[in-house]
Amino acid sequence: MPAEAEDGADSGGEQLYYQVLNFAMIVSSALMIWKGLIVVTGSESPIVVVLSGSMEPAFHRGDLLFLTNFHEDPIRAGEIVVFKVEGRDIPIVHRVIKVHEKDSGDIKFLTKGDNNEVDDRGLYKEGQNWLEKKDVVGRARGFLPYVGMVTIVMNDYPKFKYAVLAIMGAFVLLKQIT
Repeated sequence: MPAEAEDGADSGGEQLYYQVLNFAMIVSSALMIWKGLIVVTGSESPIVVVLSGSMEPAFHRGDLLFLTNFHEDPIRAGEIVVFKVEGRDIPIVHRVIKVHEKDSGDIKFLTKGDNNEVDDRGLYKEGQNWLEKKDVVGRARGFLPYVGMVTIVMNDYPKFKYAVLAIMGAFVLLKQIT
């Protein structure tokens, strides 16, 4: 009889080991998929969530954008780009409204949110009037409406995020016990 109890304890330990291993495989698979998307799309962030209403009606808060960033493709007026500005952590999703192309091939451009009254010069770093290709994270190629609302809710309501994590943790523990 004691041998059976030991076997049961061992299988519980093995089950926990396999759950941890399975979780590690899921996380590493997600990271590999993300890195693969980076390589395929040429964008450091191939998927972004629209965080504001500045691009309405084209995109709404919570829309999930799919990006590419192939440097050989010229940037054109009318294109929607995601760009980073020095001193700001969060990339901005706006439309290119003007492009200046020099004979040397250098391109500078100006952006504006569709729902904004003025162009983005007030958002750029001090003294900067134009963006360059190096500022671009990616160009919008497709989107899924409102799929990113989960991200927004998690950022806007940190307690909700911790509650979801606690529920998931409790689920894993309870599943292990049964």
